[in-house]
Amino acid sequence: MLYRLGVACSSFTRAYIPNPFIFAIVLTGLTAVLAMVMTPTGPAQVVGLWYDGFWNLLTFAMQMTVILLFGYVLASSPPVERGIERIARLPKSSTQAVVMITALAVVFGALSWGLGLIIGAISARKISQSCLERGIRVHYPLAAAAGFSGLIVFNCGLSASAPLLLNTPGHFLADEIGLIPLTDTILSGYNLLTLLAYLVIIPFVYAAMQPPEHERQTVAPKPAPGARSLSAAAVGDIGAGGEASLTDPSDRTFAARMERARPLTWSVVAAGMGYVVWHFATKGFDLNLNLVNFILLLLGMAAHGTPIAYVRAVDQAIGACGQVVLQFPFYAGIMGIMSGSGLITIFASGLVSISNEVTFPFFAMVSAAVVNLFVPSAGGQWAVQGPVLIEAARNIGADIGQTAIAFGYGDQLTNGLQPMWMLPLLGVTQLRAGDILGYTAVMMLFTLVIFGAGVTLLPLIL
Repeated sequence: MLYRLGVACSSFTRAYIPNPFIFAIVLTGLTAVLAMVMTPTGPAQVVGLWYDGFWNLLTFAMQMTVILLFGYVLASSPPVERGIERIARLPKSSTQAVVMITALAVVFGALSWGLGLIIGAISARKISQSCLERGIRVHYPLAAAAGFSGLIVFNCGLSASAPLLLNTPGHFLADEIGLIPLTDTILSGYNLLTLLAYLVIIPFVYAAMQPPEHERQTVAPKPAPGARSLSAAAVGDIGAGGEASLTDPSDRTFAARMERARPLTWSVVAAGMGYVVWHFATKGFDLNLNLVNFILLLLGMAAHGTPIAYVRAVDQAIGACGQVVLQFPFYAGIMGIMSGSGLITIFASGLVSISNEVTFPFFAMVSAAVVNLFVPSAGGQWAVQGPVLIEAARNIGADIGQTAIAFGYGDQLTNGLQPMWMLPLLGVTQLRAGDILGYTAVMMLFTLVIFGAGVTLLPLIL
């Protein structure tokens, strides 16, 4: 049954889902129409709100680009790539391959959404290629969908935007609610159990959607030794050639020697890690968005070894961020329309107005899931929707930390339908969004049940 549902959804999305940039343009038009129909906002006002919002998320867009870039560079480093190569030889069947890809994406996605996204993409490609070499046919679009799983649970983990922002001094709601510790949000028992449930259940949901072996679309074979494929270039696969592929080892000029000077890298890493240790020693487990980015930078530099290796890895990885940079202003423009016209308040308030203290988290999750289709940025969405949900939670008497988690669950849930954050994965796998979205849509139905129970029933039990 799941196989037929997956095939039907995949066929539909392959035929009708265009490039994610087209999706952003269409959503902009839809948002404009809704604003004019549902609010007293005229066409000229809508265009003004769109332009005003276009540049409002530049700081946050940079933070999101950096977390993606640094996670990407770390995931494509020689040590990580060698680890994935070894893991890729472990699956003995296509089911084991799909389960392993999903598990890798979820585990690393819980650590960092950028890291989970890229490790999920690389593992989908490498595990599928390794299986093909051993005569095991893995359905590649399904494997890629499984590799996207980290973006469906990242708000349960250490790079969750809203919880990190709420634990950052001076956040924009600090005067109303103060700081919310991570023990009330991502480190709460109900959230950790929800993450565990997803990790246990969803790999087998993907495995159940596998088509018959003769219908499976396989990955392109691994290029011959010495060749460099487009997908390898897309992920910065610089480990195979070693340092010699970056600079000529016979070049003994001062400039070349400085570029290959490991002490320079390790001095930065040592100083940076010293600060991180001091930070946690003096402030406890106080994790915020900037600190996550800083740690990813240090780990990436350590993994690549030399300054020039890290520079080249960044140069190769930056292409994966290109369409994200392009689309962020458009979604910021959508957010400007929704915020300035009052549309987002209508969406959020309409759902939460029918809830009580017990049901509020579920409806808050649903409202965030709807808004995420229009504003696919957890931090940017929280900046607009967060005050509405917090005010409603305070009026109803709901827990603030639970409200932030409910928002995160909804935001990540509809990433299964929103193709913007699939862009880096599509670059690595060389697939189209329509090839993957059908399978992630089916997965989303099961995840709705997991997240719904996690944010409503588990807090009552625990």
